[in-house]
Amino acid sequence: MSLKKTMLSKFLGFGLGAFICLSAYAADPAVEANADAAVPKESMFQAGRSYIARVSDRLADTVTGKSEELINRAMEVIGVRYRWDTELPQSGLDGSSFVGYVFKDKLGFLLPRKSTQMSRVGKPITREELQPGDLVFFNTMRLTFSHVGIYVGDNKFIHSPSKGTSVRVDDLGSLYWDKRFDGARRLDGSDNLNDSERQELLNEVKNLKRKSRSL
Repeated sequence: MSLKKTMLSKFLGFGLGAFICLSAYAADPAVEANADAAVPKESMFQAGRSYIARVSDRLADTVTGKSEELINRAMEVIGVRYRWDTELPQSGLDGSSFVGYVFKDKLGFLLPRKSTQMSRVGKPITREELQPGDLVFFNTMRLTFSHVGIYVGDNKFIHSPSKGTSVRVDDLGSLYWDKRFDGARRLDGSDNLNDSERQELLNEVKNLKRKSRSL
């Protein structure tokens, strides 16, 4: 994706019930100037409830409105091999890095690195409420929320399963995945991450912004 198509935005919210994310903007100085005016740097850590609410609404609307694009981008990664603790398709993707890559690359949203942390972002939903773009979680290592994928509709989800496999689409109703289904989340701008997990995301935001300036 070219720099003119994506750009790291300003930190959108930090506080009780807030979810840290990056929004994709066109590479337009005027847009960035407006973003600066709307979110003064000195107040980034103390965003008011009304601001957080606006961020949450925009996040939910964007995921819902762009779910087809999100799924299409995920499908483009089918066949990429599983590789532990990597973040780019060129080197391989594990379960959580696949999800993180798709959301950051297509929507500009920065998710926590671990699937257990992702399971605390957004709001919990039932299996019957699943919509394309929702996150689905599984217990694959005798640990809750140890694996994550993206729901694509028709009771199917896309994920990077395990060592020796590659990104693929599987059926939630299959015996293996049905037994291990652990829940689902819809990204709506809320979270219950702890302070250290939020700080990890904040550090990642800072690193990405520094990288963008050097390009």
